[in-house]
Amino acid sequence: MPAAADIFRSLADPTRLRILNLLRAMELSVGELAQVLGQSQPRVSRHVRILIEAGLAERRKEGSWVFLSLGARDRVEPLFQALDRWAERDGEDPWAVADAARLAAVRADRAAAAERYFAARAGDWDRIRSLHVAESEVEAAIARALGAEADGRPLGRLLDVGTGTGRMLELFGAAAEQALGVDRSPEMLRLARVKLAQAGLGAELRQGDMYALPLAAGAADTVIIHQVLHYAQQPSAAIAEAARLLAPGGRLLIVDFAPHEREELRDSDAHLRLGFADETMLAYLAAAGLEGRVVEHLEGGELTVTIWAGERPAQQLKVVA
Repeated sequence: MPAAADIFRSLADPTRLRILNLLRAMELSVGELAQVLGQSQPRVSRHVRILIEAGLAERRKEGSWVFLSLGARDRVEPLFQALDRWAERDGEDPWAVADAARLAAVRADRAAAAERYFAARAGDWDRIRSLHVAESEVEAAIARALGAEADGRPLGRLLDVGTGTGRMLELFGAAAEQALGVDRSPEMLRLARVKLAQAGLGAELRQGDMYALPLAAGAADTVIIHQVLHYAQQPSAAIAEAARLLAPGGRLLIVDFAPHEREELRDSDAHLRLGFADETMLAYLAAAGLEGRVVEHLEGGELTVTIWAGERPAQQLKVVA
């Protein structure tokens, strides 16, 4: 039983058990783990390396930060089942109680940092929102498109590309089998972690580029690209990459602006594209191998928000020679 032996050897130090319990609660940076454990970062890093080598934890770099999460579910779940049974028999570990209290301080620090970030940028975001229909109307339309308001089609494995502050995961993550958000910005991912933790959602977050998403082909059933493509140098390439991840029968939902003439948004807000015509977006979807359609135009402001959908055929036709 070499795998089992590796796992139990990796847990021979009580600090590593504490680290696993903390990662069970939330993803943490090495610095945050050191803060909770009251140990130096080099010492914590050594413990973390042993857990990673045993497949019980995973390391992911985001900018200058390194975040840690639990390893593969099928590897850690049996371990936690055993730990839970022992806790029921022997009572809660005093270290776990103390760690949970210090973890609350980490959550508070994250929330304070998020509040400062939002406060500094709220004016810019509010200015953009004022140009189109209320965000609540857009979100309701997305819910209709996903069938999330009724017993519609299940979301399955949900991926939000360019997740930003994690709003799509906050809205739809609970209805998904698994939920993952990807963004290039470490700052945005830290904001998303705070929001999702406050909402009690366990969605996963990763840093990544929309042109090279860190997932295997067929890894998603539903992909959302919400107000991202107007920043893209190559929207068609981003759509093709999202389509690569769709399993047969999977669907891609794109939310962005219809064509407009607000040239100042190029300078003030780094918009590279002044919206997308339906025929342009449908051509992108077709080139990516998806059956595309226009879902809805949401008018009511200077900018019109459009929702498009693309679906991967459930069965690909085979050509027999």
